Amino acid sequence: MANILLLEDDAILASTLIEILKDAEYNVDLAEDGIKAAAYSYDNSYDLYIFDINVPGIGGLELLEDLRSSGDETPAIYISALVDLDSIAKGFEVGGDDYLKKPFLPEELLIRVDARLKNHPHDRLVYKDVTYHPSSKEIYKDGKILSLGSVQFKIFDSLMHNIGKVTHKESLLDLLDHPSDTALRVAVVKLKQKLDIEITNVRGLGYILEKA
Repeated sequence: MANILLLEDDAILASTLIEILKDAEYNVDLAEDGIKAAAYSYDNSYDLYIFDINVPGIGGLELLEDLRSSGDETPAIYISALVDLDSIAKGFEVGGDDYLKKPFLPEELLIRVDARLKNHPHDRLVYKDVTYHPSSKEIYKDGKILSLGSVQFKIFDSLMHNIGKVTHKESLLDLLDHPSDTALRVAVVKLKQKLDIEITNVRGLGYILEKA
């Protein structure tokens, strides 16, 4: 189930959008101002941002610009009453992916959300309480972002793309700076400890993340 961060200070509109998005089986966090939205984005993993522009605290344009500067590539849809070309252009310039002018039918937003998320299933890989965004290379555990060393990350990426399948030892050895069975075992153990996940050694073949 995809996670959406909605930045909207109009309580009535926000309530309507949350209802229609939840009916479509999306999880939604609401922020009534940009400062709260920034805090949510730092502490949680999202698949889509829906930002109004004129909101208290940090405006939607400034917020997305800051997020993009930090390497956050989460897709973003703007919803705004601003219809001048400068505002629309600025929305795309700072990294927006879509722009919907108010007033609009909530169903129209849902169509755009579905197109943005349901057509890109590999933008988010989930294993138990670990969420991985391959496009941005961000890893979250229980909503908190984690960082891995280069070798651990490459092994993790390979295992996450093959959940339920054996990742052969030879392909994992190719990811190491100095390949050896011992080095691979140590890297896997450290990865297991870091993420608190169970990586099974299939003797003679390789490693596997069993389907949850």
